[in-house]
Amino acid sequence: MVALTRRQLLTGAAVGGGLVVAWTLVPRTFENPLEPGDNEIAVDAWLKIATDGVVTVAVPQLEMGQGVSTLLPQVVAMELGADWRQVAVEPAPVSGAYANVPLAALWAPLWRPLIPSLNDDPGDSRLITWAEDNRFTATAAGTALAAYEAACRHAGATARAMLCMAAADKWDVAWEQCRTENGVVYHDEHAASFAELALDAARFSAPDPPPLRPDPPAEAALPPGVEPGEVPLFFPRLDLPSKVDGSHVFAADVRLPDMAYAAIRHGPADQCELVDFDPSLASGQRGLIKLVDGKRWLAAIAENWWAAEQALMAIAPRFVTHRAADSEAMTQALASALEAAGGAVIERRGNGVAGYTPTLALHYDVAPALHGTVETTCATARLLDGTLELWLATQAPEAARQAAAAALEMSAAQVVLYPVAAGGSFDRRLDNQVAIQVALLAREAGRPVQLTWSRWQEHVAAPPRPPAAAIMAAQVSQDGTIQRLRARLASPPTMKEFGRRLFDNEVTWAAIDALEGEADPMAVSGLAPPYAIPDVSVEHVPVTLLLPTGPMRGQADGYTCFVRESFIDELASRHEREPMSYRIAMLGHDALLADVLQRAARMANWDGGTRGSGQGIACHEMRLGDATGRIAVVAEASAGEGGLRVRRLFAAVNIGRVVNRDIAMQQIEGGLVFALGLALGGATDYAQGLPVEQRLAALGLPTLADCPEIHVELVESTDPPFDPGEIGVPALAPAVANAFYSATGFRLRRLPLLAALT
Repeated sequence: MVALTRRQLLTGAAVGGGLVVAWTLVPRTFENPLEPGDNEIAVDAWLKIATDGVVTVAVPQLEMGQGVSTLLPQVVAMELGADWRQVAVEPAPVSGAYANVPLAALWAPLWRPLIPSLNDDPGDSRLITWAEDNRFTATAAGTALAAYEAACRHAGATARAMLCMAAADKWDVAWEQCRTENGVVYHDEHAASFAELALDAARFSAPDPPPLRPDPPAEAALPPGVEPGEVPLFFPRLDLPSKVDGSHVFAADVRLPDMAYAAIRHGPADQCELVDFDPSLASGQRGLIKLVDGKRWLAAIAENWWAAEQALMAIAPRFVTHRAADSEAMTQALASALEAAGGAVIERRGNGVAGYTPTLALHYDVAPALHGTVETTCATARLLDGTLELWLATQAPEAARQAAAAALEMSAAQVVLYPVAAGGSFDRRLDNQVAIQVALLAREAGRPVQLTWSRWQEHVAAPPRPPAAAIMAAQVSQDGTIQRLRARLASPPTMKEFGRRLFDNEVTWAAIDALEGEADPMAVSGLAPPYAIPDVSVEHVPVTLLLPTGPMRGQADGYTCFVRESFIDELASRHEREPMSYRIAMLGHDALLADVLQRAARMANWDGGTRGSGQGIACHEMRLGDATGRIAVVAEASAGEGGLRVRRLFAAVNIGRVVNRDIAMQQIEGGLVFALGLALGGATDYAQGLPVEQRLAALGLPTLADCPEIHVELVESTDPPFDPGEIGVPALAPAVANAFYSATGFRLRRLPLLAALT
């Protein structure tokens, strides 16, 4: 086997260590972030091929269980014609070549571009330039396919063309007449594997753009009557074997020579100071190395984590809080703001609600919710010869590098981040305060340090999903037809606050204070009805709370859908209208949403949600660019031990073109279970700045025994693909609440639902 040097690879289509062109509408060059090894060629920033036939695909997104480390390689493999058994994945370093432009467009109000018109135009060259210059590769809002499918197809097509050119040169035929399948190039009676052709392929340059396959990547549904277990999976998850045998590397699995371990105590939310601690109380703790005062936190570094944790328990540091979060005060502030004048109209249809007289107005409440990830926050750092190395599971890697660099007063170019997988996130890993903490600890220790938060500290320091209060009001005709609808929601401007922390590295209270009185359109995402109602007003009332809040899986739709669909159900009930047909009557303009409603009803043998049936129904749709996800859920619930028991769930889902059916089903089912946890628990009160719930078990999350039967139907579609990880969340809570009403006659208007039963 011939050894291949980087110098030999500086020919062909951006191979080896040379410059690569980012696949966007505004091509720019970057240093190739994909380092080829011996006997390996790098086709571009996405793809390497080795002389043993292994195709390695770069993944610039955090793998946190959503399957992105399978999904993007699958797109490359299908376009390339690779053998899935010889496809590997490599976490990609931070680079402008992987800019997540759709997310940059969605979050443009958060990073506040000089030109506001960029907000909804992913094709704007100035927005693309910003995303590339800032190496914006954040993982959020289900943007993986929207951001990277085209680039992955381009990479696969480029490599396919180069391999075909190498084969055609060998066989003296036209390369356009060659085809690839299962890792082999064919032409009539000729055949050659990718392994045989890899080195020769480096000599050729593919057309720009390379010819794509006529059909985009998609997995067909199983034939009628065929069970999933009867046929092999075409694209099983690449991360599954290592997760089964325990070799998959999560943040807590990192081990370095001479590594120390750290535990931490955070002060209460929001603005606090560490005012007193007595180191002598931990003087007898074996293995303790050092205490580090972080002004608003205290960390202990020891030879093992348990020793560090025990030292902090003995010390019991004291914090003073200048403004402490308190649930009772937050509830009063939300209610007062909701009733007062003011707020911003985010969406208006027709005449809005000018001059209307509400027939029905109802109040809804949402408690702050914690993410409840299996893995608590963990990061490892090593500071050596002016370079800081970070091993960190983060959804926003460049922001983590910048924050750590600022903490040590060094350049971000001196910070190297090694991405590791997250044991669940639900948007929890968009917060990067641990990067600052572990960087400071590594400097103070003078050796590598791994910092792990306890579960209690995870609850103390993690920004929860925001609390909210809403009033839904409608003017309704005698037969129940909605003529005017007013949806008014009070909450903190969470996403704008989060944006200031993420993009400007502001402390929590500074971000909160800077946004006083400023409305946030993302706070009411999903509140606008999908129904054809002539006059609609959707309003956000911003409320300043002394609690830092952040995004969560399902986005604001996770609670706005509960508010809207619960209200729609009450209107149907009060006017003796069957809940499903009541909704469908307002969906003449949206046949696809009406379709999933009917499908879910058929699956559940829907009986109209009659009193005593225990059935409830809800629907929702979410949009990202030109892709739309639609879902309808029928829940079967009853009063039971603990107050509420969900027996079965039926969901019909249309997410457009399905790239990987197995992952789509996993994500939708997982979203439903995650939403069930938020519907029945997941929340905490706050007192004196601290969450009341200290343990994961105290959150009331569903156990395996609590999980209902789940039946999901994926609708066949050729529309642009929508992420399955988000769409499963919103419609679950209202479906369960409506089911509980049909079972008991009692309405639940607060999340979590069990809070109304205690």
